[in-house]
Amino acid sequence: MAQYIESEKTELKVKYTDTICKEIVAFLNADGGQILIGVNDDGDVVGVKEIDDTLRKISDVITTQIEPNPQEEIRTEVLFDSGKTLIALSIPKGTRNIYCQKKYGFSSSGCVIRIGTTCKEMTPEQIRIRYEKNFSDEEYMLRKRASRSDLTFRELKIYYAEKGFHVDDASFEANFNLRNKEGDYNLLAELLADKNSIPFSFVKFSGVDKAAISERNDYGYGCILSVYEKIKARLSAENICISDTSVRPRKDKYLFDYDAVNEAVLNALVHNDWTVTEPQISIFSDRMEILSHGGLPNGMTMEDFYEGISHPRNVTLMRIFLSMGLTEHTGHGVPTIIKKYNKTVFEITDNYVKCRIPFNKEVLKSSVNNVGINVGINVGINVGINKTEKAVLGILIGNPEKTADEMATEIGVTKRTIERTLVSLKKKGKIERIGSNKSGSWVVIQ
Repeated sequence: MAQYIESEKTELKVKYTDTICKEIVAFLNADGGQILIGVNDDGDVVGVKEIDDTLRKISDVITTQIEPNPQEEIRTEVLFDSGKTLIALSIPKGTRNIYCQKKYGFSSSGCVIRIGTTCKEMTPEQIRIRYEKNFSDEEYMLRKRASRSDLTFRELKIYYAEKGFHVDDASFEANFNLRNKEGDYNLLAELLADKNSIPFSFVKFSGVDKAAISERNDYGYGCILSVYEKIKARLSAENICISDTSVRPRKDKYLFDYDAVNEAVLNALVHNDWTVTEPQISIFSDRMEILSHGGLPNGMTMEDFYEGISHPRNVTLMRIFLSMGLTEHTGHGVPTIIKKYNKTVFEITDNYVKCRIPFNKEVLKSSVNNVGINVGINVGINVGINKTEKAVLGILIGNPEKTADEMATEIGVTKRTIERTLVSLKKKGKIERIGSNKSGSWVVIQ
């Protein structure tokens, strides 16, 4: 039987305890090390009895309780010593400059480091310096390896070609910085790929809290430019309008200010820390919430944020949105939101930025009473279209890859009617085709 000794590089644990999260973070923030479960403080092997349950708890800690997610960096093994079972966690020095326990965030309580055989809290200054290093020298999106290697970029090439840019297949990946120094596709490449492993959920709740989900749609797993177009179309569909026809010209009132919400979504996409997880859009009965992760970008103060000083976390991604004409470098997004709703709609912490857009109470009341209301696809997109065209638009907003056969069955018309409707909608500028007729998809235009 081997004799184990606790040291700066080795932590001994008789059994699993919740402190393992803190210990993993401490090793990641130091020079790495090993955690052995099933060994007492004297170095004697006592073994682990509930192997499967312990492994499940460890996996949960690694994947959900540490930020940034170190799942790809930590190796878990089951070892046998003199007839007894041990669990060993091999933890390297983290590839990011700083890690924290999610429940405490990037605070002294959340950021610990291994010194000798103990975990010590880092000082606020140490945390600040390390956190800033995460976003210096080379953008993290260009360094981090993509989760898959079978990436293609047909949609991205189409977007650029339609904007008049020359796309050279030979130099395409180099020009867009789609590979890291090791030659692997990076996180930026994954975000821009035709198909990827990155979700983007659009969730509606039936009340003012998250107690009950009424609808859930996912617009992710594809090129982020197409994801953004799908989100815009869905927001347009959600923006209920009521009209006062007793005055001339008539007055239209909307559930929310579309331009302000669009700016909040753009900010969430461009400024999100994609190593944590994707942004989130949630709709409640009285408001919409757009949340991005990572807090304010490095070097940006609250005053800078509110004044609209442009300081994107993901510079390369920002440039792509700029070249597509989807956003500007003027920093007018946040001031646009504040002008419409004021500063109180923002909740800013070290870990996230949340924008809460309240719904127009008069529109909400009218929608309940169903008086003089134009529900569903908003007025701007609803003008000059017939019943079948409106039905097709509604389907494409939910799933732009639906076939003519599927839409015909869902609406109750012939395939030929759907084909004529698609041609009509395209001529009216309501939709456009991304990709080929065989493998492409439709995008609804606001």
